[in-house]
Amino acid sequence: MSNTKQIKVTLTKSIFGRVKGHKECVNGLGLRKPHQSVVIPATPENLGMVNKAYYLLKVEEVA
Repeated sequence: MSNTKQIKVTLTKSIFGRVKGHKECVNGLGLRKPHQSVVIPATPENLGMVNKAYYLLKVEEVA
C-alpha cells in the first residue's frame, strides 16, 4: 500500500437535490454529511467518481 497514492476528499456542499448518479458517487466514496472528509486510494475507479461529482468536492493529495 505504500506505493499507492492517497487523496483526501471533503464534501463541501450538500447532496440534497443533486442528480441521482452524482449522489451515488459521493456515497460510494464514503461521504455522508457536508464537511466530512475521507482518505481513499487514488485508483481509477475512485478518481472517476471524484470527477463526476467534482463540484461538490474538495480534493487534496496526502503526503
